Amino acid sequence: MDAFFASVEVLRRPELRGRPVVVGGDGPRGVVAAASYEARAYGIFSAMPSTRARRQCPDAVFVHGDHAHYSAVSGRIMALLRNVTPLVEPLSLDEAFCDVTGVLHAHDDDVAALGAELRRRIRDAEGLECAVGVGPSKFVAKLASKRAKPRIGRPGRGPGPGIGVLVVTAADQQAFLDGLDVSEIWGVGPATLARLADIGVRTIRELKAVPRAVLERRFGPANGAHLHALAHGVDPRPVVPDRSPKSVGHEETYVRDLVATSEIGTEVLRLADATAARLREHRLEGRTVQLKVRFADFTTITRSRTLAEPTASSRDLADAAARLIGDVDVTRGVRLLGVTAANLVAATADRQLTLDVDRTGPWHDTEQVVDDVRARFGPDAIAPAALLADGAIDVRRRGDQQWGRSDRSSETPRS
Repeated sequence: MDAFFASVEVLRRPELRGRPVVVGGDGPRGVVAAASYEARAYGIFSAMPSTRARRQCPDAVFVHGDHAHYSAVSGRIMALLRNVTPLVEPLSLDEAFCDVTGVLHAHDDDVAALGAELRRRIRDAEGLECAVGVGPSKFVAKLASKRAKPRIGRPGRGPGPGIGVLVVTAADQQAFLDGLDVSEIWGVGPATLARLADIGVRTIRELKAVPRAVLERRFGPANGAHLHALAHGVDPRPVVPDRSPKSVGHEETYVRDLVATSEIGTEVLRLADATAARLREHRLEGRTVQLKVRFADFTTITRSRTLAEPTASSRDLADAAARLIGDVDVTRGVRLLGVTAANLVAATADRQLTLDVDRTGPWHDTEQVVDDVRARFGPDAIAPAALLADGAIDVRRRGDQQWGRSDRSSETPRS
């Protein structure tokens, strides 16, 4: 999708059309989640600190974002893709791989026409634009979709139109790859880029000329083989639909550093409660609880605890996370906290009997009632008493404050 979050906001608020729109936190510790093409013209990109984005474009309109709405729109778009082929592998809310090999015969074997048809269906149904890249592998298709996108224009002039659909055949894929920078290869970050530059490699064509043995000696067997294969366009990974999640969690960056242990404990409970609610919603349980802490100096640590039995209980996750944070020295101030459940399994009633009555008795029944109340009246209808703040329940929904809290109300965009 083209600038997905920003485009959805412009669709909901037509008065923002043509303006530099930034989705993310607008507070001093906010982060850019997405930027419209008008904002990208000023050098604004995702993961940029919001303070820097505002310096680069003082006229930018900041919208705090609505993850639940983006998820709903994404779900409808993925359904449109599945109407064409059942082999759809979502990568994120705004991107997916589709294997159309088995359905091309129904489209006169014209993959470019099928790509254009997909774009039309999404535009007609959702009013949103997207780019389609076609290739013989995931790697090539991904790069082709990037080349099909609109061009970032000059500030104040808007983006240039993209071609929309780019088809790279097996016969011309190497010529397509050779002209690209090695930074386009998955897994090539700044460190690898610098080490490749040390041996005179800046393009995929130059990388292709390096023997595999040399790459394996320099980058290790796995990474060297990965670089060699992709430089030659070799990517045998299939499209895998319905991939199971590996973890479920929530994290938050705070406007000010947290130093009080009581306040930090409340935040850990809030994050654990939100994580457990999502586990139960998706009928999953986690065996491992992970805690992430980022301090005021940006030092980040993680701690984990493996439970005797997998769980989706708010109490279990909160207890484990509380023990983990209890062993951490927080006196230097906490900038970010995260609680994640990992080693997931499908929830089942077939659990080994335990002397802990809370797992199968009254507490389990209480959490079921909590879920029922939230499903009917909203996620902030009921929560642990510790989450009552200023006369209102403060819980975390998926996507809330993940880009940093705002110092101002996020109900309306600010410019």
